[in-house]
Amino acid sequence: MHFYCMRHGRTNYNDLGLCNDDPARGVVLTETGIAQAEAAAQQLRGVALSRILVSPLPRTRQTAEIVNRYHQVPIEIHADLADIRSGFESRPVADYFAAIDHDPLCARINGGESLLDHKQRVLRFIDWLRVQGDETLLVVAHEETMRVFIACFEGGIEDAQLRDIHIGNCEYRHYVLPR
Repeated sequence: MHFYCMRHGRTNYNDLGLCNDDPARGVVLTETGIAQAEAAAQQLRGVALSRILVSPLPRTRQTAEIVNRYHQVPIEIHADLADIRSGFESRPVADYFAAIDHDPLCARINGGESLLDHKQRVLRFIDWLRVQGDETLLVVAHEETMRVFIACFEGGIEDAQLRDIHIGNCEYRHYVLPR
């Protein structure tokens, strides 16, 4: 299986430096984010996708819909692709990082999940993905999710190094998963 994974385009909350894991919030792609998605769509135009998987957060679907203009394949939501539940909805990302600084891997704040909780959820998704019958698919997700994909498929990355991985908006990777 050919597996492409991409971070969503830039959003209004990215510009404001705010956390978001609530699908009901009005977090949408900016003009820059739309342009990023259009550029990625051009780059992926020749890839024969069978479907696109997105998180429950609208910014991933919005990005996927732009890419899908060239593919016209089903777009499906998978709950395990949701961004990390930070417990800091609509609050500054800097405040979240300060709150978990004492234990960045295991801290759970305000009913949120830890980085390692999130990693386990994404690994569950990867296990599910391995048994899918697709030849080629695209996953549109979040930076935190992309970090887990990169660590899993590229190897050599310890949990403590996950936060050191930075993925730009609409940056994508391609992996081949054995069946």
